[in-house]
Amino acid sequence: MTTTSDQSQSSGVAAVIVLAAGGGTRMRSKRSKLLHEVAGRPMLSWAVNAARGLDPQHLVVVVGHLRDQVEAQLAEDAPDVVTAVQAEQKGTGHAVACALEGLGDLTGEVVVTYADVPMLNTQTLQDLVRAHRSAHTLATVLTAEVPDPTGYGRVLRNGEEVVGIVEHKDADDAQRRIREINSGIYVFDAAALRRGVAALSNDNAQGEYYLTDVVSMAASGQIHGDDPARHGVGAHRTDDLWQTEGVNDRVQLSRVNAEMNRRILEKWMRAGVTIADPTSTWIQPDVDLGQDVTILAGSSLNGATSIGSGAVIGPETTLTDCEVGQDVVVRRTEATLAVLGDGVRVGPWANLRPGTVLDQDTRIGAFVETKNAHLGAGTSVPRLVYAGDVVIGTDVTVGAGAVFANNDGRTTSTTSVGDGAFVGSNVVVVAPVTIAPGAFLAAGSAITEDVPADSLAIARQRGHISTGWAARHREQMAPPADSDPRSDTRNHISTPEDHS
Repeated sequence: MTTTSDQSQSSGVAAVIVLAAGGGTRMRSKRSKLLHEVAGRPMLSWAVNAARGLDPQHLVVVVGHLRDQVEAQLAEDAPDVVTAVQAEQKGTGHAVACALEGLGDLTGEVVVTYADVPMLNTQTLQDLVRAHRSAHTLATVLTAEVPDPTGYGRVLRNGEEVVGIVEHKDADDAQRRIREINSGIYVFDAAALRRGVAALSNDNAQGEYYLTDVVSMAASGQIHGDDPARHGVGAHRTDDLWQTEGVNDRVQLSRVNAEMNRRILEKWMRAGVTIADPTSTWIQPDVDLGQDVTILAGSSLNGATSIGSGAVIGPETTLTDCEVGQDVVVRRTEATLAVLGDGVRVGPWANLRPGTVLDQDTRIGAFVETKNAHLGAGTSVPRLVYAGDVVIGTDVTVGAGAVFANNDGRTTSTTSVGDGAFVGSNVVVVAPVTIAPGAFLAAGSAITEDVPADSLAIARQRGHISTGWAARHREQMAPPADSDPRSDTRNHISTPEDHS
């Protein structure tokens, strides 16, 4: 049975404000810092997804620097999100004030978080909100204890009570020795937050409006909410330091990517997947792997790729948004938006482009490229083939060097090859044509018209053999028997004796 108290603990918050207006200059990039990816997703997307898990009535992203890029990403990834513009970056307090302007009179909690903390997850935010509700405080801050707190704001306590937060640049020597740091992530009582932001001053070393000053006001009783039972400031400490790790430059971006990937790999290994070399294997979070899958060194699994049980992927293979069946083997291959049926063998050095569908037990060999190609069960394309815009039936053999020419410079057309047909080496099939079942295309042919069932198609110029030509050619080119090899200027070496 669910009680009223349980419901209040699990219900959504009034608003989540995601701060995303900063310059990100240390990233040294023409792109917004927030669009740089962690595990294949922009940092902004990680932040929005974590915030959405709180079921907020309002989800606001504060934009500023390179706002066009940030807004374009939001329009694609989270069109329901509202944006607020911070035209000038005057501090975190000013950013929150910009967000509150469009939200009217809020009742309940407002969560403030950042768009450059990609490892922060919904569970931690829920725990933070739960701690805030349990303690009946005006504000609750997410904290962590770190070995080196340089650059972070320090949490000031009087016993268990939080009495304030001081920024690193404003801290004295004693305060800088404190290792409990402010993550910058908070839950506020909405009314107290609005009153605190309105009372902010920029009388500090940076000349900015600090959101941390609102925390100090709440701690000292300078502001209050609409609920008289709420007072003071609480703290919820996380033991997972990575969830407070912000990304300001590419070194930090690399560290966070590596840690995120390490966690993903560990999850799959504990679920029954063999990863031969975790240091060179990358798996994105939406990938799904079956039991007893083996991933060999140098492989990357991206997007919504799914792999069936018993498959062996790699080494040096990249799969993006692919559907891979059971007991498939893919070696040294790149594939995007491809479907591989059970028992398929691919590689090495194959390129499966979007629209490739390989039915059960097909074989794709070395240096084969496919695009918008459907190959039937048991079909074999062993090596050196281009198969673009082609539908190939079952049990077809395609010889080395064959090309399915699909474009005449203006129009892309499709070729159909029936069951049991044979395509010889170095055959060029010029689309659009239909090769009926059982047809045989002789090696070296250029096929430009339909071939009936069980027919032999030969389309090549008749060869010519000149008997004895090579022997006569060698006699004509041979040097005279008494000639001096040094007279052949192609091999002449000039020495000092030649000029004495």
